Amino acid sequence: MTKILMTGVTGYIGGAVLARFMQRSDFSSLDIRAVVRSSDKAKRLKEYGITPIVGSHDDLELMEKAAQEVDVVIAMADCDDVVAAEGALRGLKKSFEKTGKRPIYINTSGTGVLADNADGMYASTTIYDDADSDQINSLDPSQPHRPVDLAIVNADAEGFVKTYIILPTHIWNTAQGPLFDSGISNPQSILIPSLIRASLDRGQGGMAGKGSNIWNNVEIHELADLYSLVFDATLSETSSLPHGRDGYIFGITGEHSLYQVCKAVAQAMVRVGKGRSEEPTSFTKEEIDKYFSVGGYAALSTNSRGKPTRGAALGWAPKKTTEDMLANINLDLEIVIKNLADSRL
Repeated sequence: MTKILMTGVTGYIGGAVLARFMQRSDFSSLDIRAVVRSSDKAKRLKEYGITPIVGSHDDLELMEKAAQEVDVVIAMADCDDVVAAEGALRGLKKSFEKTGKRPIYINTSGTGVLADNADGMYASTTIYDDADSDQINSLDPSQPHRPVDLAIVNADAEGFVKTYIILPTHIWNTAQGPLFDSGISNPQSILIPSLIRASLDRGQGGMAGKGSNIWNNVEIHELADLYSLVFDATLSETSSLPHGRDGYIFGITGEHSLYQVCKAVAQAMVRVGKGRSEEPTSFTKEEIDKYFSVGGYAALSTNSRGKPTRGAALGWAPKKTTEDMLANINLDLEIVIKNLADSRL
């Protein structure tokens, strides 16, 4: 059996990826272990054939011990947690020293690493290609997520592990499946719901600057498909998927300006009597400080554009479009309003 350690399975991405693996025809031949903090969720994961490890992914010793006992680590928790990455890499190194076989590390980063300082005022013409290793490796070490990415790539260069870094972009849609229905995993994305909550509180759809900046998007279940394809490729003796400094894989499909998203939010709010105008207005500095973390605002105000050459080469063919994402904002709004009402009970 292939032994896999997953982190982040109670979250949005991790829950969707684990749910996708549970649908695989070879699921019974996979020994999946998952690090979870909640003993209650650990108990419920057992019912789905998952071996829980109760603890935190930022516990260095726990991650080291868990990682040295598996063939593959799929990290989907905090992409900026250097301790979690260090613990996993230590364990994988011990595994290599014991067996002589290089284990696999599939890490989740994000296309925030490509972000600029547009502040919503302009659209960048720079487009990164995940097959252009020199372009990606020219990114400044101070860019978001870069410290963990570089630690992982450097480990591959040492020769004890093969590393692959998946970089999702703006993810959308409510995740579906038994892990979400049972409350084990979080079904909601971050960006659009946080934008909706801020807009509802101010009574008007908001945006960063002019909303001219551009990001890519990807639907959550189609992103999970990409993880499954990457996993297959990492274990295949005939796959041409590169690793290490060449092993970046963008999880992106369509492209949108943030104005499009913010206008769709404003229009949806007007439809349900929660907004004053279908045209979004710029968040003030006070509102930015009130509603968003530094990283959250960056996702609304920067440019991050990419081309998913690696995924296409694996046969990844997502069907959902930017238009699907924008149409889904009506449902996102309904869910946010319901959750806000439930939280006040």
